[in-house]
This record gives sequence, structure tokens and C-alpha cells, in this order.
Amino acid sequence: MQIITKAATALYLVVAMLALAPAAQPARAAGVTDTEIRIGNIMPYTGPLAAFASIGRAEAAYFDMINERGGINGRKIKFISRDDSSNPRTAVEQTHELVEQERVHLMFGSFGTPSNLATRSYLNERSIPQLFVASGDEEWAHPKRFPWTMGWQPTFRSEGRIYANYIQAAYPSRKIAVLWQNDQFGRDLFRGLQEGLGFTANMIVADIAIDADMSIDTQVEILKNSGAEVLVLNCAPPISARAIRRSAELGWHPQLVLVNAAASIANALRPAGLQNSVGVISTSFLKDAGDATWKEDAAIRDWLTFMDKYYPDGDKEDSNAIFGYAAAATLAQVLIQCGDDLSRENIMRQAASLKGYQSPIAFPGIAINTGPTDFQPIKQMRLVQFDGNSWQPIGDVIESAFAARPSDK
Repeated sequence: MQIITKAATALYLVVAMLALAPAAQPARAAGVTDTEIRIGNIMPYTGPLAAFASIGRAEAAYFDMINERGGINGRKIKFISRDDSSNPRTAVEQTHELVEQERVHLMFGSFGTPSNLATRSYLNERSIPQLFVASGDEEWAHPKRFPWTMGWQPTFRSEGRIYANYIQAAYPSRKIAVLWQNDQFGRDLFRGLQEGLGFTANMIVADIAIDADMSIDTQVEILKNSGAEVLVLNCAPPISARAIRRSAELGWHPQLVLVNAAASIANALRPAGLQNSVGVISTSFLKDAGDATWKEDAAIRDWLTFMDKYYPDGDKEDSNAIFGYAAAATLAQVLIQCGDDLSRENIMRQAASLKGYQSPIAFPGIAINTGPTDFQPIKQMRLVQFDGNSWQPIGDVIESAFAARPSDK
């Protein structure tokens, strides 16, 4: 009886202490403290796609700016970015290390389709957000099968449809040649181009698939000999630059269509020769710092100030850097919406609750909208044309090409 009484007394004391304890706070993983949020990232700082590394550098600089201003809801961002050289196996190794050793709370903005596909199952099995993937593949929009993975930019397939619609309207009955990168990115965009052309897809008289690190002089000659009057360059910036320059050297001047991922003045058009790039058509959803239209725009002025202070070695006309800046701002918005509930579940809930969010650096009329069944944040683009100095918008914001959504089976 005495032992039972002592046990009961101890139990009462425990209950009383729990009653006096403060209310439970939202659950946090090891990557969140009262002062810090740890975020992981994979980027090709070396290798054939290193031109995209400025995405990661701009993101790191953005978080430096945020931290200098006090962080987000009082917490500083610890942004840990690793190099995978565009190798999926390396991406897997680095992601495991970021999660298991660096204890990151989420992965953000990692670049490329193959590397993100290689890490997607691992992250989803562990309920770790894989947010705002830097790839336009449709695989990032399957909220039922992969509820922890979300893309950010417009899809490559929709972009291909936009080019098809433009070619049909501006260059009907013209022969088309396509130089496309032999990976998921290249295949998706080429498929969208063919779908958009529909019964006129037979106007594609030549297409050549290439690897990201190969010489393409011979391939450009083959495309020229096809008699094509429109050349779609569906490849990374360095190859696109070589193709534009080689076309000029051969005296071949087709209407050039350059995919958004390569539409960097710094990494494609300038190396190709600005004089060779006049008239190139592409798409965009972000403002161009070199466009005189935005000379007095407050967001562009902020961008230029940001670059001077936080990323002085970067190129202000590098569209990849602008991309990273805008993507990081979107993540900051999500974290702000989370308040003090930084559980991984709430981070994904807020990422899927963006309604009419407009990045100041985005074109007017382009807004981010997500929902529990809509993991495609940006579904609008504009056609642009290079005038020798900057990208000039053509027409209105385009949404129709995004009408078809991937099924989530």
C-alpha cells in the first residue's frame, strides 16, 4: 500500500508539472532552431552546365541580404549549396550528406531534371520538402504521388507549344530545323514544339540531338543544308552560343528561336556575338535588367543595388542570376507565411497556398498561384526578341499553352 501511494503521488506531480508547462510549440526538425533555418541546395558549379551556377550564387547572395536585415521571423537562413557537376549520382550523395550530416530542413532550388529525379524518392520518403526545383519538367507537379516535391518555373513542354504557335503565326510554311539537347529537358521542349505544330509538324525537316558537352560545328552545317528557314535552339547556353556563331560563320541566317533556359545575354548572346544575335526570339517571365523599358522600375533598381552589394562578381544581365533572385524571394514569401510554425508539413502547406503572389522582378501580369492539387507555380510567359542590347517583349502574356496539365496518377 505504501509503494502504491508513493507511485500515485509521483504520478500526480508529473501531471501537475505538465499542466503548468507552456503550450506545445509546432514541431521542428533538427534543421530549425530559434535562430536558424538550414536549407540545402544542389547546383552545377562545375561541368558542362556550369553556366547555370549563377542561379545558386544569386540565391546565396539573396539570403545574405535577408540575414543582414534580420532574417525571416527572427531566424537567419543557413544556405548550404553543393556542387554535383550535373551528375545525378553525385547529386544523390550530396543530398544524403545535406540531410543526414548537415541536417537541412528542406531542399530548395536544386538545378536540373536528372539530379532532382534521382533524389526525389529519397526526399519524399523522408517527408523533406524539395521545393521550387530549378527545372521545367512536368515531373514536379504530382502532389499525390510526390507531395513533398514542387517545381517553380514554367514547364518546358508548354514553352515548346508557345514557340510552335509563334512560328505558325509569323513563319507559316517555313521549314524548321531543331538542335536539341539529348536529355529530359530537350525531349520535353521538343515534344511541346511538335504538339503545338500539330499537323504542320512535318515542317520540321531536320532535328539533331546532342550532348551538353559536344562540338556542334558539323551538326549546324547539316541543319543549314536541310534548307530550314527557322532554327530552334533547344540546348544549354554554351552550345546555343556556338550554334549562333557557327550559323553566322556559314552565312546562314535563319530566324533563331532560343529556349528560355539559354536566353542569357551574359552566357549565350554575348559569347555568340551580339551582332549575330539580333532578332533572336525567346520567352521570359522575368524582367531584363538591360531593357530600357525598366530603367526607372523600382524592382530593377533594387536588383542593381542588390547585385552591387551582395553579388558584385555577378553579371547584372545574366538571366540565370535574376532567376535565382526571384526563386529565393518566392521561398522567403513561403517562410514568412509559415510564421512560427516551420514544420515541414506547414512549409509545404504554405507553398501550396500562394495566391496571386507577384515577384517584383516578374513581368507585369505574371503571378504565382498554387493549390493542394496545383504544384505548378508559374504558368505564364511572354515572347521576347533581342534587339542587340536587350530583350524586348512581344505581345501579351501567354497562358493558353499551359491549359493542359500533367495527370497525377
